[in-house]
Amino acid sequence: MTRSIFSSAAVTAFAFSGTAIAQDAPAPAPQQAPADPAAQSPAGDQSGGLVVDVTGGISAPMPIAIPVMPTSAVVSTPAGSTDVLGRQLADIVTNDLRNSGLFTPLSPGQLRPITFPEVTAPGFDYWGSTGAQALVQGFIRANGDGNLTVGCYLYDVSSKAELTRTGFVVPPSDWRRAGHKCADMVYTRLTGEGAYFDSRVVYVSETGPKGRRIKRLAIMDQDGANHRFLTNGQSIVLTPRFAPNQQSIVYMSYLNNRPAIYVYDIGSGKQRLVVANANLTFAPRFSPDGRNILFSMAQGGNTDVYRVSSQGGTPQRLTNSPGIDTGGSYSPDGSKIVFESDRSGGQQIYVMNADGSNQQRISFGGGRYATPVWSPRGDLIAFTKLGGGFRIGIMSPSGGGEKLLTNDWQDEGPSWSPNGRVINFYRSGRGSGGKADLWSVDLTGVNERKIPTPLDGSDPAWGPLRP
Repeated sequence: MTRSIFSSAAVTAFAFSGTAIAQDAPAPAPQQAPADPAAQSPAGDQSGGLVVDVTGGISAPMPIAIPVMPTSAVVSTPAGSTDVLGRQLADIVTNDLRNSGLFTPLSPGQLRPITFPEVTAPGFDYWGSTGAQALVQGFIRANGDGNLTVGCYLYDVSSKAELTRTGFVVPPSDWRRAGHKCADMVYTRLTGEGAYFDSRVVYVSETGPKGRRIKRLAIMDQDGANHRFLTNGQSIVLTPRFAPNQQSIVYMSYLNNRPAIYVYDIGSGKQRLVVANANLTFAPRFSPDGRNILFSMAQGGNTDVYRVSSQGGTPQRLTNSPGIDTGGSYSPDGSKIVFESDRSGGQQIYVMNADGSNQQRISFGGGRYATPVWSPRGDLIAFTKLGGGFRIGIMSPSGGGEKLLTNDWQDEGPSWSPNGRVINFYRSGRGSGGKADLWSVDLTGVNERKIPTPLDGSDPAWGPLRP
């Protein structure tokens, strides 16, 4: 777990006065490294200055310099020596910002080493000569209690001003999170968008021929690191989704060849049955407050959307029309649900109130629509468009502004990043030997990238920002 070292509470907890920080974090003078960045100018000034255009930035990404983070002393830690960690931290920040599509990090040949005191006294003339508009410098230090301190500073190269800073005390096992949080700080300050790098993805890891796939739950950081399997593959698992508190995952399993909905506790590794029925139950998803779970159930030749307490109990039926209703996803405030239904003769997207009332169709474009999911910002709904292939698209909650973001043979299963700007999905190859891989695309539809996984992957679910 990360702890901020530049918040006033943490300063008190760690007995850091302004002068002490100036000694512990590199700074040429105490007044240049105050404890609270919000108390200074320009570091605490979030108005004006260097800004990335999130709509036009893709065509002209911002050049940014991210040199290796120095250490005050080379110390061996369980995660590696601090000098090596300094290089790896800079790599994490570099990769996160590059993958956003909004930044062009300088190449290693343009990056010169910086000293520990230089972290808060940048060589602006040099960085200006490289063409960099922004500069990220940081440090890492091993503490006497076994933890690590990581500091991160963002500068405007042209105005030679510090824009903001952050810092964390972390156990060695969490050093990567400090890198992601540093990248989040840079991203949010320069774009005005919410953070998303310090987050995780749960998905279905697949192996074996298409007709006999072994499917296991797996979890990893959003960049593919810290990967681990949660289930052993003895039963098929589908559609995993995080709980809002990130401590558990709801999913469908064919345990003992019977479809049922389970909740998996990430900390203990234990799972518990939530919904068991002789009929098919599938597509579970938590409500925003974590109290309920939406799911679909086939019964009497009809499939409808149901709601059940996350602790189990008697399900409440929310839809009741002839045909197949499935794929429910709550709006961020929990007041509405988006779902798919073929009641009109083909798969289309509908929105209803959380109690099942006021069901209205919102999709009217050509083709069919599936797997709708509400953006965490509430402004958009992502979906899979069927017709001449499977593509990922977005529309407003009223059905307007439809836009397709991908154009491959089979892209499906969208899942939103915590800030509502990027979408994970999975892409299947053609034919019996076609692989399934995880991908992401942002709202421009331009920045598309493959997410590394050790095996094939499907059904990704992006979790909330980690605390």
